[in-house]
Amino acid sequence: MSDPQLPGNQKPDAPDELAGTEQPFVQHLVELRDRLIKAIIAIGVAAALLALFPGPGALYDLMAAPLVASLPKGATLIATNVISPFVVPIKILFMAAFMIALPVVLYQVWAFIAPGLYSHEKKLVMPLVISSTLLFFIGVAFCYYFVFGQVFQFIQSFAPKSITAAPDIEEYLNFVLGMFLAFGLAFEVPVAVILLVRMGVLTVAQLRQYRGYFWVIAAIGTALVTPPDAGSMIMLLMVVGGLYEVGIVAAQVFLKRTQSPDAETQTSEP
Repeated sequence: MSDPQLPGNQKPDAPDELAGTEQPFVQHLVELRDRLIKAIIAIGVAAALLALFPGPGALYDLMAAPLVASLPKGATLIATNVISPFVVPIKILFMAAFMIALPVVLYQVWAFIAPGLYSHEKKLVMPLVISSTLLFFIGVAFCYYFVFGQVFQFIQSFAPKSITAAPDIEEYLNFVLGMFLAFGLAFEVPVAVILLVRMGVLTVAQLRQYRGYFWVIAAIGTALVTPPDAGSMIMLLMVVGGLYEVGIVAAQVFLKRTQSPDAETQTSEP
């Protein structure tokens, strides 16, 4: 029997999922503090384990291996700063610890914001958190295993015979961090595409229509972030272009699976 106060076939508004879940501002701050402490503890535990094995020095040797392999026989990296032999490996240690603890850190972020999200929004956030983490790790691994070797060999092939290559360890660290960040973010293209579609900025049809513009922008971007090596630029461009196509397909799937109940009702109604 229909409600007499509602005209025609109009349905009463569905109850708000978040009704009654509001918390005082101070309680939010306390929860945020607790989440931050847990994230810091996770990073600290990872750093302690890495300090025991393999150790800061071994971690830097691992990071420097692609460059050392391309240097002339007997050449090594140097430290031009007095404290660099201590500070640089410690920086590497905490960078590696943060990456290892990243799933825990992202989970704390998710646990903090989840109570304020609707159920259909939660379906979107958690898969994106997991996929963006995995894609960033894959981008870093791709840079280390496939790009560094080719880049360093290309650079050394241009070095005059009268020059002995002896890169500074701190400068190398800055270069590696910049490259890791560039490739890690480049691999986030599918996540960016999904978010653009889900927020209504672009449609899937528009993404297909603007495919040519994307390739031009991607070519310019890869030329700016990669070293002066055509091979690494082409590799990154092909990967980013392929991830763009993956993002278009994934956006269609996410759009169907993360619709709000109201949107699903409107879609199903004639």
